Amino acid sequence: MSSNDKYQTPLSTRYASQEMMTIFSARERASTWRQLWVWLAEAEKELGLKIPDDAITQMREHVVVTDAAFVVARDYEEKFRHDVMAHVHAFGEDAPAAAGSIHLGATSCYVTDNADLIFQQRALDLILPKLAKVIQNLQTFAMEYKDMPVLGFTHYQPAQLITVGKRATQWIQELMMDLEDIETVRAGLKFRGAQGTTGSQATFLELFEGDADKIKQLNAILCKKAGFPSAYPISTQTYSRKVDLRVANAVCALGATAQRICSDIRHLANLKEMEEPFEKSQIGSSAMAYKRNPMRCERITALGRKLARLPANFTATFEGQWFERTLDDSAIRRMDIPEMFLLADSILLAMDNVTNGLVVYPNVIRSRLNQELPFMATESILMKLAAHGVSRQDAHEEIRVLSHEASAVVKQQGGTNDLLARIKATEFFKPVWNDLDNLLDPALFIGNCPKIVEDFCNGEVAESLEKYKDFLSKSQTAKLSI
Repeated sequence: MSSNDKYQTPLSTRYASQEMMTIFSARERASTWRQLWVWLAEAEKELGLKIPDDAITQMREHVVVTDAAFVVARDYEEKFRHDVMAHVHAFGEDAPAAAGSIHLGATSCYVTDNADLIFQQRALDLILPKLAKVIQNLQTFAMEYKDMPVLGFTHYQPAQLITVGKRATQWIQELMMDLEDIETVRAGLKFRGAQGTTGSQATFLELFEGDADKIKQLNAILCKKAGFPSAYPISTQTYSRKVDLRVANAVCALGATAQRICSDIRHLANLKEMEEPFEKSQIGSSAMAYKRNPMRCERITALGRKLARLPANFTATFEGQWFERTLDDSAIRRMDIPEMFLLADSILLAMDNVTNGLVVYPNVIRSRLNQELPFMATESILMKLAAHGVSRQDAHEEIRVLSHEASAVVKQQGGTNDLLARIKATEFFKPVWNDLDNLLDPALFIGNCPKIVEDFCNGEVAESLEKYKDFLSKSQTAKLSI
């Protein structure tokens, strides 16, 4: 049967990277189980259990699960209705000298849970530098445009001016929060280790003839082999599903950040002030040939919406665990954990592409400023008139009347803001006529924005990116496959 006759997730066929897909592939999962069985046998032998040398040799030689071994495992699973035991037997056929030693003392969660922790560790290590790359892109962009005045919006209505770079620092700061949260859960991730069927370690205590210290040594060896600092001190049949929830809360928050940033970019594209990269042969619409739709940001927004809502699943899975474990966590985690990381990976690939190629249109920005600056300059005009001895209240009323007239031209007639011309034509304002043009310099209205950008990008942002400098120095901007 062709792959075209089976459902395939768009995450794997369109959006995610091959590296992330490999982590959560069937071969990686089954091969990691075998590696865990090798580590267990090696550690048990090191601690005195009688496991033949040739058993470990054969296990090491057959860690990577072949296509033929998958067929064998599927046949066993149809018979046993148990995936772990199916792979135990398939491994035993590949390594017959080890058939009696594989999975010794372990429960299924020794391989399933420890493998899930390994996959999450690897996936976190994959997305962190990609997130750093997006932040670096925006850091460069913010510094380039730190001085360019642009109309700020509150309530999506014209407000005081900021700069293009200052707006980018808003996005950076939120991504930095995601970076910090994901780094925190990555640093706190531990191993389940070998804990027995209910976390009592009873089977291992029996294997080591009551020597509890050897169980501690066993888990220390396993943690070292797997690359974890330690094991969770308390385990049931599984590691606590609270761990998955903690990881999800950090990773999935990236989805909300991505939506927020890309919504801004989409609005700016509508205003024609800024837009995402648009390729020479790219088609915006099958009907409207002139269109330049922000499809990358729309894709990111859609993926972010899905990612941001996944913690609800992890919450329900965690709170629904009874006592030492129930199996209603299994099917959903098979989907949610890979999906979470594939979504995050897909989002970061697209965000790297967008943030490294943002296009700014200064003339459009200045044109919009010219529409609003006369209104914003009225307070300065009031102050100048007061300095010439003009009553502030009288000046306020004159400006109010002219402002409403100019506003009517814009809103009711579709004309341009002619407030400045009206002021220049009104004798009342003659004392400040010579000052008017200087009062409309946009640079006078951006406050401390350039320094805010410099201090933030050269300080906190640079410090956070330092640990990723090797990756960033050789990384290339992601290209979207489709």
